[in-house]
Amino acid sequence: MTNGSGALGQIVNKIDALTELVGRSIAWLTLVMMVVMFAVVLLRYVFNIGMIAMQESVMYLHATIFMLAAGYTLKHDGHVRVDIFYREMSARNKALVDLGGTLFLLMPVTIFMGWISYEYVFNSWHVMEGSPEAGGIPAVYLLKSLILAMVALLFLQGVAEGLRNLLVVMGCNASVEHHINEEKF
Repeated sequence: MTNGSGALGQIVNKIDALTELVGRSIAWLTLVMMVVMFAVVLLRYVFNIGMIAMQESVMYLHATIFMLAAGYTLKHDGHVRVDIFYREMSARNKALVDLGGTLFLLMPVTIFMGWISYEYVFNSWHVMEGSPEAGGIPAVYLLKSLILAMVALLFLQGVAEGLRNLLVVMGCNASVEHHINEEKF
């Protein structure tokens, strides 16, 4: 492995470590969301008590999990793919397909999402947008900020995936090839 590929490998490892930390941390919010949802149902149907903020918090938690885990899902190859031909390809050809998908689909789409979302999020922060419901969470601007956080995390993991695939195409990193060939459950 050359110094250049070693540096690229280190970048990939650092991005992967960040993605792994975020993904594993966010996963715990699923448990919190289930507990809050159970409490909402229990309060509403057993005690006849409705709490708008509590109901909205489930939506906030769901959005947080979905948006911030997108990079983690990409890292673990969990996004939908049609792999009729892909599954039979060699590791190098898989890396070429994945590199092309990253460069020509993932990166442009995340850049576009960030570009069109920036003003939307900025305007929400500008007016400190709150819930339209009385008693709702007065922080819609934070919810909308998740869009930009998702874009950043997905873009960053896209960089890691692109570099990882580039290393495989260049024949520089056997451990990267293992990542591409490992079985997914």
